[in-house]
Amino acid sequence: MSTVNTPTGPDCHAPGRRDAEATKAAILKAARHLLARQAHADITLKAVAERVGVSPPLILKYFGNKDTLFARVMSFETDADALLDAPLSDLGRHMARHVLASQRDRGADPLLRIAFAPLHGDHGEILRANFRAQVTERLAARLTGPDPGLRAELAVAALVGLGVMYGIARGPHLHRTDVDTVADRYGPLVQAQLTPGG
Repeated sequence: MSTVNTPTGPDCHAPGRRDAEATKAAILKAARHLLARQAHADITLKAVAERVGVSPPLILKYFGNKDTLFARVMSFETDADALLDAPLSDLGRHMARHVLASQRDRGADPLLRIAFAPLHGDHGEILRANFRAQVTERLAARLTGPDPGLRAELAVAALVGLGVMYGIARGPHLHRTDVDTVADRYGPLVQAQLTPGG
């Protein structure tokens, strides 16, 4: 009788793990998409599942329940990591470019979910609190000089406005202009709040 060696160790289920991670990411993306268009109370797990092409029980397997799923969706932490990933001296341009590239490439603005907070009742306050802690306060902590909190909020306000014009108003001039060109023109407006007088 011959012995069959079965692979063991951390990599033996790697493809399954990768598929699971891709499915989780797709579920989160679908939930973000719906949250930006509907009130939290009106979104069902079935609607999220249909958008992804999976079953509602699979969402429950990965996230436990609707509240746990939407707690993840209402977090800005991962988006803020990418949004703020540049030296302070070039952060305004980087953030403007990131907002536009996210819309263009993923159909999702890392900041724009905050504009829909009023739709979500009590959950809207969770969205606002996360936004303040994970985006504006985190940005303010990087700033030197007077009024860092105010300057961070003004910089982020400019970015949200850019996201609204690109993603909601669908400004035709913005859409037909190269992302880097817009970032070159809009970045200094944001940067003026980040390094005033610099």
